[in-house]
Amino acid sequence: MRRFSLLAFILILVAIACGSEPATTAPAAQPTAEPTTAVSAPTATAVPAAPAATTPAGRIAPTSTAPTATAAPAAAIPEEKFVRSAILQRLGPEPPTLDPHITVSGESAIYVVEIYGGLVTIDKNLRVAPDLAKDWEISEDGKTYTFHLREDAKFHDGKPVTAHDFKWSMERASDPATLSPVVDVYLGDIEGFKAKIEGRADSIPAIRVVDDYTLSITIDAPKVFFLSKLTYPTAFVLDRENLEGNDKWFNEPNGTGPFKLAEYAPGEIIRLERNDLYHLETPKLAGVDFSLSGGDSLLMYENDEIHVTGVGLINLASILDPSNPLSENVIQAPPGFDVSYFGMNADEPPFDDVKVRQALNYAVDKATLATVLLEDLVVPAKGILPPALPGYTPNIQGYEYNPDKARQLLSESKYGDNLDEFPRVVLTLPGSFGASVGPVIEAIVQMWRENLEIDIEILQTEWAIFLKDLHEVRFQMFGGLAWSADYPDPENFLDGLFYSKSTNNNSNYSNIEVDALLEQARVEQDQDLRFETYHQIEQMIMDDAPWVPLWHGNGGYALLKPEVKDYFLFPMTVPRFRYAYIVEE
Repeated sequence: MRRFSLLAFILILVAIACGSEPATTAPAAQPTAEPTTAVSAPTATAVPAAPAATTPAGRIAPTSTAPTATAAPAAAIPEEKFVRSAILQRLGPEPPTLDPHITVSGESAIYVVEIYGGLVTIDKNLRVAPDLAKDWEISEDGKTYTFHLREDAKFHDGKPVTAHDFKWSMERASDPATLSPVVDVYLGDIEGFKAKIEGRADSIPAIRVVDDYTLSITIDAPKVFFLSKLTYPTAFVLDRENLEGNDKWFNEPNGTGPFKLAEYAPGEIIRLERNDLYHLETPKLAGVDFSLSGGDSLLMYENDEIHVTGVGLINLASILDPSNPLSENVIQAPPGFDVSYFGMNADEPPFDDVKVRQALNYAVDKATLATVLLEDLVVPAKGILPPALPGYTPNIQGYEYNPDKARQLLSESKYGDNLDEFPRVVLTLPGSFGASVGPVIEAIVQMWRENLEIDIEILQTEWAIFLKDLHEVRFQMFGGLAWSADYPDPENFLDGLFYSKSTNNNSNYSNIEVDALLEQARVEQDQDLRFETYHQIEQMIMDDAPWVPLWHGNGGYALLKPEVKDYFLFPMTVPRFRYAYIVEE
C-alpha cells in the first residue's frame, strides 16, 4: 500500500496538478499529503478494478474493465508534431528512497514506477497488463503462475532481462537483511516465503526458473488478486550486478522502466531521461525534470517554469472563473482511491477501550470541515473504502457527528469515572519540528477538546522517520496521512491494513472474527461473494473503531500547458509519463 502524509494529501489536492503524488495519502504504505488546498494524490499511490479476467488455466491476456483515468483532451495529432526533444518540467517530492523493494510511500513511488518494472503493470485504463512478461498461464488449481518473459526486454544498459533476474530480485526483497517493511504484504502469498523472511531458508523454491525466459511462481492458495500484487514495487526486477558491491547503486540504478535516472541532487532536482530500449512503447518525451526545491507553483506555471501544477483552494475560484485566461488550461482529476484517517493503537491506554475510540469518531464534524475548510474537494468518509473503488458499498454505518453520543460513550468507558486522570494522549504527525499542522488538524484537535474535554499533544517527526516508526507500531495515536490504493481491490485496504498479522496494521488492531473472514475472502473465487464478505468485514472494523476515517479525495484541479498532451491523472500511482508528449505550439 502506499501512504502519503495528510499535508501531502492536501498538497496532493494541490499536487495532482503539480504531479506530486505523495502528499495526499500514504502507500502500502505509501504516504502523501492531504488536501490543504488543492486536490491531488500522493504517489504513491490506481489499479485495475479487479485483476484481469482469467480462466482457471491457459494463457491469458488481461481484459477486465476498470475505472477510466482522466487525461488532458487531445485530438489526433500527427507524430511529426511531437517535440521529441521536449522535457516536461514539474515540481516533485523528495523521495525517502529509490529502492523499489523498500518503497512504501507515494513520494518514492512516483519515481520508482517510472525507473523500474515488473512482470505486470497497471495500464492507463487501470487494468493489470503485461510488462516484462508478455503473457502467462495459470494452473487448474489457481496456484501456479507461469510467466513468459519478453525476449526483447532489456535493462537500461542493454543487458537482457531473464527469469534468473526475477528470482534473484524477489528473493532479495524477501531477505530479512533488505528490511522491506511491506514485502510480506505483496509477496507473502508465495509458498516458502515465510522461511525466507524469517532467515530459515536461503531461497524460495516456489519461485522457479524454468528457462531463461520462463518463470514459475506457486502461491499457497488460489487468490484472484495475486497478479495485482505483482504490480507493486517489491516485485520489480533489479540488476544484481548493479547492486552487489555498490552501496550507492540507487543513485545510478539499472532499471527496466520507460525512463532512466539521469540525475538526482537531493533538495534540488530529479531528472528522468527517456529509455530508448523500453520494451512497450518508447516514451515520446525526452525526459521529465522534477524540481525538489519547491516554490510558488502557480507563479512558476505562469512564468513558464513548469508545465503543470495543482490548483490550491485559495486560488480555485479565481482560476475557474471563465473570465480568467488560465481557466482554459484547467483539467480535473478523478476521485481518488484513497482514505485520510487518524489511527489509534488499540493496545495502549486510553485506546484499549473501544468506547474511547468510538467517542473520538462521533466528536469530529467531518461534513463541516470538508465543506468549510476543504471546499468539498473531499468526500467525508463513512467507512474505509473510497466510493470509486470496486467493491465499495454505501451501506456502511459510520459515525455521524454527535457530540452528545461521544460524551456518553466516553463516560461509559473504563476511563469515564475520573476524566481528570485521563491518560495522556500524544498525536504524532509527519512534519518538521515546530511547523504548522494546518487548519484541518487544528480544527479536529479543537473538536476533541471542546466535545470531550480531551487535550491532545502534538508531536511532529520528519517523514522518513515517521514511516519507520509507523511500521514499528511506536505511536499511541497517529495522523496526518492517507492510504492510497496499490491496486483497485478491497483486499488492499481491509486485509493489508487490519489483518492482525499484517505489517501494515499500524494500530495493533486485532479481531479473531475479522481475521477469519479476511482469510475466507482471500480464496473466494466468486467476486460478488467476495465483495459481500468485505462489506461485512468493513462494518465490523468500523464498529471496533481502530481509526477515525476522515475523507476521500473527490478529484481536484490542475493547470496544464496546452502544448502538453495525454498527461493522465489517475486515482492512484501508476506509470504515466510514457504516455505524455509535447507538441509544437
